[in-house]
Amino acid sequence: MPSSVKQVFFKDYVFNVPENVYEPAEDSFLFAEYLLGERGKRVLDVGTGCGILGVVAAANAARVVALDINPYAVRCARENAELNHSSPKFFFIRGDLLTCLNVNDTFDLILFNAPYLRANHDGAESWLERAWAGGKTGRRVIDRFIRQSPDYLMQGGRILLLQSTLTSVRTTLKTFGKRGLMAQVVAMRDLPFFESIVLIRASQS
Repeated sequence: MPSSVKQVFFKDYVFNVPENVYEPAEDSFLFAEYLLGERGKRVLDVGTGCGILGVVAAANAARVVALDINPYAVRCARENAELNHSSPKFFFIRGDLLTCLNVNDTFDLILFNAPYLRANHDGAESWLERAWAGGKTGRRVIDRFIRQSPDYLMQGGRILLLQSTLTSVRTTLKTFGKRGLMAQVVAMRDLPFFESIVLIRASQS
C-alpha cells in the first residue's frame, strides 16, 4: 500500500483513504455509530468521502447512492465499497450536493457529514479542503443542503446531518422547521475548546 494511503478501521470494516480524501475522524465515527441502529431501504450518502457512512448504512439498505464533488473521493468510496463487499448495493455520482440528482429521485434516508468549520474565505482551495470548509460562517454548505434535501425525501423519510455547535445548531433546527421538517439532536460528542459535534435528525412531522 502506498505511504500516502492510510487504513482506517471501524468495527469490522476497513477503509483505505488517500491523502486527497477526508480521513474519518470523531465526527465520522459518531455518525457511523448511530447508523448501526438505522434502517433505510433507499439511502443517499451526500459528501461520501471514503464511503464510511454509505458502507455502514448498506448493511441495512437495498440501495445506496453515494455522491461527492471530489473525484478522488468518488473513486475511493467505490474501492472501499468493493473492499467491504457491499458494492452491489451502490451507485456512485460525482456532483455538487444534490443538484446532480434527477428531480424524481427520492430516498427514505439522507446522510450528510457536512463541511462545518469556519474558513477565512468562501472558496475552497483544494479537494480536501472542500470536505471541511464551510465558509466564513461555517454554514455555506449546510444552508444549501437544507434548502435542497427535503425535495428528495420520501414520505416518512428522514435526514441525518452532522455539524458543530460553533455553526449554530439552533439555526439548523429552525431552518429545517421552515422546510416542514421536525428536527432534533440525537447524538453529541464534546471536543476540546468549547466545541461539540452534533448529529441532527430531521423528519416529516
